[in-house]
Amino acid sequence: MTLSALSLSEKTSRKPLLGVNIDHVATLRQARGVNYPSPLDAALLCEQAGADGITIHLREDRRHIQDSDVYEIAAQLTTRMNLEMAATNEMLAIANKVKPSWVCLVPEKRAELTTEGGLDVAGQVTWLTEYISQLQAAGSKVSLFIDPEETQIAAAVDCGADAIELHTGAYAEAGLAGNIDVQDAELKRIKQAVVTAQRINNKLLINAGHGLTRDNVRAIAQIEGIYELNIGHALIADAIFVGIEQAVIMMKSAMHKDS
Repeated sequence: MTLSALSLSEKTSRKPLLGVNIDHVATLRQARGVNYPSPLDAALLCEQAGADGITIHLREDRRHIQDSDVYEIAAQLTTRMNLEMAATNEMLAIANKVKPSWVCLVPEKRAELTTEGGLDVAGQVTWLTEYISQLQAAGSKVSLFIDPEETQIAAAVDCGADAIELHTGAYAEAGLAGNIDVQDAELKRIKQAVVTAQRINNKLLINAGHGLTRDNVRAIAQIEGIYELNIGHALIADAIFVGIEQAVIMMKSAMHKDS
């Protein structure tokens, strides 16, 4: 069954899927400029362990994932690829050649350690509408990585996106800082964003991600209407100690505990 064929009840009542981001396998490889560890091998092991999809971010600065990784992984996945990228002409050409199942458009800053916030969709509706249509014409579905704000959600719908991915970074960072009040407030904001998205367009898929760990993921996974969670850094960190397959199993267990 295709994602578009899912009924509203199926989208909102099922357990969220797990998309595993393997960027930081490539980060370790690039630190030495060698050909190991292999992001492709990591992706295939994640699939075998139960990952529902593989996310990779081809950054403009190529700090981790390389072009060759994109093509190799796309050719061998048995689930689906979610290609994160900036909305540039260079990336459009690559995506239209690779034709991943999903493209997730994200903002990029050269100096950032990781993506610092959501894409300003509302500020570039005309550009993104045309950009998204070209990706869709090539066969990819498109998600927009946005902050949990009504203005951005409405703009994503106006642009014709197939999905949104709600930025959970502020929620995760508050938890790490031990600021429970702020974390609770951010959780409420994410929940409200899901309700808002469903109200504006009940066919829109709603994903979430950024900064999620085994310690904080359950509250997000419990939100009715979340279709998929994309998790990378914490899962790869766990893999150092337990192996990547076990890390996937542990994350899925944390997501679905007591469900």
